[in-house]
Amino acid sequence: MSSEPQFLSFKGLKQYTPEDGWGQVNAILQSHTQQPAAAAQPAPQQPQPQYQAPVPDNVPTLTETPDASGTSSHTSPMFDPLINELFEQLRVPPSDELTQTWRTIAAEVNLLTQRMALQRELQERLQKLDQDLLDLRGTILSHLADVQHAADQQLSSARLRAEVSALAQTKLAAKLTNKR
Repeated sequence: MSSEPQFLSFKGLKQYTPEDGWGQVNAILQSHTQQPAAAAQPAPQQPQPQYQAPVPDNVPTLTETPDASGTSSHTSPMFDPLINELFEQLRVPPSDELTQTWRTIAAEVNLLTQRMALQRELQERLQKLDQDLLDLRGTILSHLADVQHAADQQLSSARLRAEVSALAQTKLAAKLTNKR
C-alpha cells in the first residue's frame, strides 16, 4: 500500500474544502512545499472560478518543476516523470484542427436545429393550409348546391308557368272559337 501515499504526494495535487480553501492533499506534499522561499518558484496565476479561494503562492502547481538545488530531484520517489508528462499534455490546449472541427460541428448542429424548427413551422402551416382548402372546397360545394336548388326551383316555376300559360291559351282559344 506504499504506492497510495506516493500517488497522493505527486506535485500539483490540491484539494478544495469550503472551510479551508485550497490545501495540500497530504502531509508529505506539505512538507515538500515548506522549502526556503528562494528555492521555490512562484506559482503561475491559474484561472480560478469566482466561488473558490485563491491558491496561495507556496502551493506547487502542475506547471512547476522540482528545483535541482532543493530536496526534490528526478530520483525522488515522489517525482514520476511520466505523471509530469501526462499533466503537461493535459495542460496543452487542443490543436486548432480539432477545435475548428468541433466549431464546425457545433455550427452545423445549430443550423440543423434551425432548419428542423423551420420544417416544423412549415408543416404546421401546410396542415393549416390543407384544412383551409378543405373548408373552402366544402363552402364552394355548398354554394353550388344552393345554386342548383335555386335553378331547380326556377325551372319548376318556369314549367308551371308554361303549363298554366298553355292551359290558359287552350281555354281562351276554345272560348273564342265557340262564340263565333
